[in-house]
Amino acid sequence: MRALVYQAPGIKSWDNVPDPALQTDTDAIVRVDATTICGTDLHILKGDVPAVTAGRILGHEAVGTVQSVGGGVKNVRVGDKVLVSCITACGTCRYCRESSFGQCVGGGGWILGHKIDGTQAELVRVPFADTSTYPAPAGVSDEALLMLADILPTGYEVGVLNGKVRPGDVVAIVGAGPIGLSAILGAKLLSPSHVIAIDKADSRLEAAKGFGADIVVNNSREDALAIVRDLTGGLGADVSIEAVGVPATFELATTLIRPGGHVANIGVHGEAVTLHLEDLWIRNVTITMGLVDTYSTPTLLSLMCSGLLDAEKFITHHYTMDQMVRAYDTFGDAPRTGALKVVLTRE
Repeated sequence: MRALVYQAPGIKSWDNVPDPALQTDTDAIVRVDATTICGTDLHILKGDVPAVTAGRILGHEAVGTVQSVGGGVKNVRVGDKVLVSCITACGTCRYCRESSFGQCVGGGGWILGHKIDGTQAELVRVPFADTSTYPAPAGVSDEALLMLADILPTGYEVGVLNGKVRPGDVVAIVGAGPIGLSAILGAKLLSPSHVIAIDKADSRLEAAKGFGADIVVNNSREDALAIVRDLTGGLGADVSIEAVGVPATFELATTLIRPGGHVANIGVHGEAVTLHLEDLWIRNVTITMGLVDTYSTPTLLSLMCSGLLDAEKFITHHYTMDQMVRAYDTFGDAPRTGALKVVLTRE
């Protein structure tokens, strides 16, 4: 088969590689019908995720068709169309029993495209298939369903729910890429009074308006802190969500928060950041961070099926799988190309 292979920081290739095979009786082999590229994949290529070693097939998001299953798989059958979650869950360890699937210690967690070969390929082996895939519902396109593999639950869980967004809150979201836009959609479900999107790319700020942001701020030429404080009587945002993963955006997110507020870090950080405890400790600020658990996927899927969550507007570019390297170039230069999510399909 063909797959996108990580060679070293800054080096990737679309190569011929061996087909995956069943390794345990809870595995499934899934033919990838649609996949996408995540900002985390770009962090891997920068060298920010040293656990990813040379030769790894990247990718952790897919919609596909089951080709074969192990003898221990109970609910997934050959021929089923499924969503492959970015998080693999053994279903039985302490963390899985608490729905903290991202911290699975039974062989799951974030492993696809990280510790085992991933989904940017024609075929993928999915461990614990019964608890790591979701049946594709009728009437939902592969492309829309694909957005539930990672970005929508990540923005909702790690940003909105961990940040404790409540009705009437002022929510500042630093970064209007796909994860930031997911946080906007998730926050709007909880009726904040204002959602403020902050970015340096005008194209992404325009997208943020379409996703429901009430105010957009280009912080390359506007003072985000002054705008937030002016809106909140000098206090700051109730919730500040960091959705980029670089030191400057994390520091900005902590600057924007009011006393007693919540800072929710979503971004994948590859270098140390400065935590200004000398300013934050006395203001009762809560800071959360973490890997998505995907416990919200069934809820978000229900909202999508009922028409309350429009995921297709994330998709700006379409490619076939053999255009994978070109798709990476487009996604990696989003300020110029306007890319939000690129979708790659078999044909």
